[in-house]
Amino acid sequence: MGAMPVHELTRAERDAIIYLRSPLAIRDRCQQVLELVCADQSRHFAYHPEKLPEVAAYVAEVTREAYPELDVPFHSRWRHFDVGGVDRVAQLDEQLGTCSPAERARCHFDLVMTSVLLDAGAGEHWRYHEARSGQTYSRSEGLAVASFNTFSTGLFSSRADYPWQADARGLQSVTEAALADAFQVTAARPLVGLAGRAALLRALGTVVQGAPQYFGTGAARLGHLFDYLWAQTSAGTLPARRILLTLLESLGPIWPGRLSVGGVKLGDVWRHSQILGSGLAAGLVPFHKLSQWLTYSLIEPMRAAGIAVTGVDELTGLAEYRNGGLLLDLELVTPKHDAVLTHAYPPEAEIIVEWRALTVALLDLLAVQVRHHLGVSAEVYPLAKILEGGTWRAGRRIAREKRPDGSPPLRLVSDGTVF
Repeated sequence: MGAMPVHELTRAERDAIIYLRSPLAIRDRCQQVLELVCADQSRHFAYHPEKLPEVAAYVAEVTREAYPELDVPFHSRWRHFDVGGVDRVAQLDEQLGTCSPAERARCHFDLVMTSVLLDAGAGEHWRYHEARSGQTYSRSEGLAVASFNTFSTGLFSSRADYPWQADARGLQSVTEAALADAFQVTAARPLVGLAGRAALLRALGTVVQGAPQYFGTGAARLGHLFDYLWAQTSAGTLPARRILLTLLESLGPIWPGRLSVGGVKLGDVWRHSQILGSGLAAGLVPFHKLSQWLTYSLIEPMRAAGIAVTGVDELTGLAEYRNGGLLLDLELVTPKHDAVLTHAYPPEAEIIVEWRALTVALLDLLAVQVRHHLGVSAEVYPLAKILEGGTWRAGRRIAREKRPDGSPPLRLVSDGTVF
């Protein structure tokens, strides 16, 4: 369970860690924040429930424009690899040739895990030009294309003859300069949190090397997590929450400067002074944004390998600036004082914790009304489709309408590992 063997933890520590790693805890704590705001006990935000139908209608409109037949895929990193009408994953599969389905899944795990972990906000000035397609991209799509091409050229692999993997030695060798070169970072096109991203990849390599139960022995690589999850299946099925828990357990030590319990880093978990709770989990609000984004993104290669992933709707909405920006830009949530929108805040700031918690709680409420507008059921249209169709896309559109650079309404100070 992270940096310390389970048997060295106390019962109270184990209970807190297990709870804070669950989607149930994310929803419980985010609901507490929404209730505080509804009771006018927040210092920072007000909630306007009468606006909910209007916001849902906007999301439904955006969804129908993007997917007229409502054939919406799950929200995942794979959508970004096709940007510009280029099927990059098909190109990768062609390079992989006639490898086994398991090896193809491992390579897809290697690709998407590194890409998601590099997906924190890029900032408004960064751009990436793809010579092969002749197109230039920014933000999430730019990071996707840059990470795809970086992966394909072997920066994360220690084998010159096999670039399509992310192994321990390859990841540990990633320098800030090498990543800057691969991502075309310049003084005029800075990438937010570049040093943090490079450090995260090196920490990832160290974790992969030191956790053979997840990543294999000898040539340890991220892709061996597929083999671990395959072994966890029952009758060919695996609950989505098991994927999330595996990611939180195996990758927990990579996160810098995070809260911990019993020496175990909690990851994307933050304090809020008004949040109740018992034991060592009191006052803490978990989000696990990147880990849930990664869970959504691992479902596709697992299904392609013949594993049925169940209970996807147990996962929550993603507490990030597109979904959260939608709520502020359409005034479902409004600031109580000017500093909310004029100051820049780090992820641990209570304003940011509160905003992200409201995002998770209100995405669940929005999902119900969006489905009503679209005439679909929760069974055929889970939250993963609401996000893709959807709230993330609508958040980006309204941001561009409100601000020429498409930036979020709140100013965030990112270290490259959260948003």
